[in-house]
Amino acid sequence: MSVGPSDRLPVGPIALSDIVAFLDHLLRPRDIPDQPTAMNGLQVENAGGVGWVAAAVDASQATIDSVANASRARGAPALLLVHHGLFWDDPAPLTDRRYRRVRALLTNDIALYGAHIPLDVHAEVGNNAVLARQLGLGDTAWFDDYKGVPMGVMGALALPREELVSRVEALLGSRARLIPGGPAVTSRVGVITGAAGSRIRAAKAAGCDTFITGEGAHHTYFDAMEFGVNVIYAGHYATEQVGVKALAERVSAEFGIPWEFFDHPTGM
Repeated sequence: MSVGPSDRLPVGPIALSDIVAFLDHLLRPRDIPDQPTAMNGLQVENAGGVGWVAAAVDASQATIDSVANASRARGAPALLLVHHGLFWDDPAPLTDRRYRRVRALLTNDIALYGAHIPLDVHAEVGNNAVLARQLGLGDTAWFDDYKGVPMGVMGALALPREELVSRVEALLGSRARLIPGGPAVTSRVGVITGAAGSRIRAAKAAGCDTFITGEGAHHTYFDAMEFGVNVIYAGHYATEQVGVKALAERVSAEFGIPWEFFDHPTGM
């Protein structure tokens, strides 16, 4: 578990409805296209008050249990912000692990808000925009899209590709894999976090000589080598830490409540 930068003490519970309204306005989950089962927005409500914000990549049992323990220690109800929410399969009964997750949320008065593609594409707190800023890309612009919504961020960066790999690893705390299909020194770098190995061709078409994402299929090695693009695979989980942290920090600044990041890496 790692702690976010806010060291402010809780000022008393904030209305959950106020925070949800703020998040809905910021992220526009009803307007941004996604998989039908993503169910972006408030997925589980609590009794109505929020004393602090928890941020995590996944709404896994381990994450929920850790937030529950922290809520009991703080003596304050939490809002858990995640990138990957509860509902990725078709509508299903509340049994087995789905029941256990929901029971833990309700028992511990934890509200859950999920933002998948709406968080990927956001220009301020989105995974792609935040990682591009952290890497130091200049003269940034959008490239590629998800169902008509601009998604990838590309920008100028002149750096030996091995040095860029080291920068990515230092920023994300993960091991990165380089497929050296492009030039030894980068000039224009594209970023789409998560599982965007299929977007190497789109990065090439946009003028990128280097592309950073989380993971990709076996054949993407040949895509990188034959399209002439350096590809850096830094891990699905690792590349998608940055958005939920930025979002939690934004909520903390808006409402004056502390936030904490719960790190449960998958190694994938």
